[in-house]
Amino acid sequence: MQPTSPWRLPAFRVLFSATALSQLGTNVSYVAVPLVAVAALDATPGQVGALATLGTLAFLLIGLPAGAWVDRMRQRRLLIAADLARAALFASVPLAWWLDALTLGQLYAVVLLSGCAAVFFDVGSQSVLPQLVDRAALVQANAAVVSLQAAANVAGRGAGGGLVQLLTAPVAVACAAGAHLASAFQLLAVRHQEAAPRPTGTAGLRAQITEGLRHVLGNPELRALALTAALSNLGSQIVNTMLPLLFVRELGLPAGVLGLYWGAGGLGLLLGARCARPLAARLGHGRTLAVAGLALAPAALLVPLIGRGAWLWLAGAGWVLAMFKTGTDNVLGVSLRQRMTPDDLLGRMNATFRFLLTGALAVGAALSGVLGELIGVRGTLWVGAVVIALAFLPVFLSPVRSRRDLPAPGPAVEVGPPVRR
Repeated sequence: MQPTSPWRLPAFRVLFSATALSQLGTNVSYVAVPLVAVAALDATPGQVGALATLGTLAFLLIGLPAGAWVDRMRQRRLLIAADLARAALFASVPLAWWLDALTLGQLYAVVLLSGCAAVFFDVGSQSVLPQLVDRAALVQANAAVVSLQAAANVAGRGAGGGLVQLLTAPVAVACAAGAHLASAFQLLAVRHQEAAPRPTGTAGLRAQITEGLRHVLGNPELRALALTAALSNLGSQIVNTMLPLLFVRELGLPAGVLGLYWGAGGLGLLLGARCARPLAARLGHGRTLAVAGLALAPAALLVPLIGRGAWLWLAGAGWVLAMFKTGTDNVLGVSLRQRMTPDDLLGRMNATFRFLLTGALAVGAALSGVLGELIGVRGTLWVGAVVIALAFLPVFLSPVRSRRDLPAPGPAVEVGPPVRR
């Protein structure tokens, strides 16, 4: 094991295990909540789209100020509070169902508020990671975390579909609540001495947010990474929002098959994350991002062909290949942006990315609901697949493509006004 390996650090191991539990809860709820709406409340395509939109709307509403707030806070306490909030919110769903009082309005509120908690958990966890490991080990640490997220997609979404099929969707949501509660207790074991939040001086919240935006959008490489990731999220959400309706209503397939399909995408993410480091070592950091996009992103065009029998396998293979590219992007892109950002800007940088990336999920969910009503489920899948297939272009046409290695650890490159290309 290398001397700089993050696995030598107890704090990283605890954070990793807590993140595993939290990701399990997130992925089980990802499958179970829309199926509660479809199966128990007879939701329409527009209502399913609204539910998915509200689940990510928080990143548009508070995503940018959250970065400035995170930079002022103790991240471990923030992560614990976020997990506890999500545990309580998801636990309210099976309770209301048991009392025969569950409504779409309550589901809307639960996904919106749990999305607010997810904002702080995601920004805080990405900001605390460079404090726990040496910056030279960031790629390895990020590969481990992205692999974990991908494995949670496989296990969590597969388990979510199975739990819905065996125990009903509300009970599956209760299991998600339990996973978030376990994550909060695990985080109590982190013994890393956090640095005190840096004084913000006289700069107001707006000025701090602007500084984070300029850091990301004023750098051609960071801007390209953000645009490619946002387009990937937009297309994926357009597709994923319609899948419960396609599987359960149009194809008449059980919830477990939907969970397995999403789990196959998680397997693609896992393989992409595990291959990211050796591919970058062989081809170069930026060339790997560019080549993976050119070669694999168009495989998403197989997804709208989904049907029974062989068509299900063909569409699944296309989804796995597209998600392989996403897994590679996640490891190499996150490592690059962390290495280009000083510690006191990490929260705002991560919040800016999360605002753009998860904001794209909110837009994609809303657009999917509208398109589902106007052109049907199948037509909506084609729109999402085309967006995914073209999402690699900003990185492919940017200076990222020629980057061989990550920048040396240290302060980020100087940030100036936005560069017009």
